[in-house]
Amino acid sequence: MCRNVGQLLIEWFPNMISHPRLAYADEGHGPPVVLLHAFPLDGRMWDAQKEALANQHRVVVPDFAGFGRSQDRKPRSSLDEHAEDLADLLSALGIECATVIGLSMGGYVALAFARRYPKRLLGLGLADTRAAPDSPEGRTARDQNIELVQRDGVKSLVERMLPKLLSEQASTDVVARVRAIGNSQSAQGVSAALAAMRDRPDSTSLLAGIDVASAVIVGSLDAIATPTEMRDMAHRLPRAELTIIDGAGHLANLEAPLPFTRATLALLARASERSARA
Repeated sequence: MCRNVGQLLIEWFPNMISHPRLAYADEGHGPPVVLLHAFPLDGRMWDAQKEALANQHRVVVPDFAGFGRSQDRKPRSSLDEHAEDLADLLSALGIECATVIGLSMGGYVALAFARRYPKRLLGLGLADTRAAPDSPEGRTARDQNIELVQRDGVKSLVERMLPKLLSEQASTDVVARVRAIGNSQSAQGVSAALAAMRDRPDSTSLLAGIDVASAVIVGSLDAIATPTEMRDMAHRLPRAELTIIDGAGHLANLEAPLPFTRATLALLARASERSARA
């Protein structure tokens, strides 16, 4: 059974927003939930969900090392190192167990955390992400993107990625926000993350052993983590609910914040029910 002392810590240190490894936001009270951001963005992509969830939950939103307010931290060479950062952060906040929700790269880190710390999961949310490793073509594309960043900078990569990150229906405000957050990242952090994602292991066999309330969420127009792939992931997870958000692309939480938040709240309700029975 998980026992969280984090509620006391947030009352004692309400403005604590730094950690030796990560910068983070920490808002609200209640069962803890962690939101892990996509590539090449940072925790700001979760602002709408953070505000909505903080009414009932303690919401922790880290910036991965090398991204956002954690750009001064040394970029990590593997997703496992990002998962270790998360475990250290939760321990520092007095959070023994939490529901962990990750989108895209955040989903890769969530799976790495589930592999290394299964007993620290109250629930798991996988959004617009993949359990399978990169294909040979995908690995080659990662290498090409690293070369692009090193040669022409992060802005060139963001422009290349935008048509895959967002659907053609995305509003101009969402496109501008993704561009602004992406362009603010460091070349060093982006390059390291590309290499870490390229080299990530196959997590497909892990799914069957994840026996916590789970949610699989995907935009119907996601061309990176397709609904077909995400449906297969949901079938492999013992306690998963699948939500396909009509008309949204890869960054479904930004294009369709209300449906995404509803799916997240449903997951948190199921995770909290099991925690209360434990």
